[in-house]
Amino acid sequence: MHPIIYDVAVSLDGYISGPCGDISGFAHEGEVVDDYRQRLSTYHTAIMGRSTYQFGYKFGMAPGQNPYPHMNTIVVSASMDQPDTCEITLQRQLDERTIATLKEQTGGPIYLCGGGSFAGALLQMGLIDRIILKRAPIVLGGGVSLFGQSNQTGKLRRVSTEPYDNGYQLEQFVV
Repeated sequence: MHPIIYDVAVSLDGYISGPCGDISGFAHEGEVVDDYRQRLSTYHTAIMGRSTYQFGYKFGMAPGQNPYPHMNTIVVSASMDQPDTCEITLQRQLDERTIATLKEQTGGPIYLCGGGSFAGALLQMGLIDRIILKRAPIVLGGGVSLFGQSNQTGKLRRVSTEPYDNGYQLEQFVV
């Protein structure tokens, strides 16, 4: 069975984007980004919610386009339409059975892309196996929180912490 890994940049105050989806405060180059790209190359499947997928439209991605061509990409949305030529798989609902089947049948680790409400739902269901945080030395004061409105509690086990010269900390946890 392959793990679901939530690999995400987060501000010191717990936001993965600022108000109006602003990500300009996060690093877009340097060692922390290079290491992230290297990890991306090891993931087999990407899963995300509609909001995260459509966020890519702001950066020139077309509807139906796969943001990670080397991965199978699954977008979970009850309301999103897909064009006739579509490079992604649209999953209409999220449930434990569907995710368990995905974890068994995929060819490698599963990248939980984005977060907020979607990550919170997976956390509530106990479906996230590892969390990799690229903790940024910024305070955003609002925006999309790491786990949305989830009130799930529990202890994680930190397995590593790595500092970067630009002030970032890479923290890895087992759920």
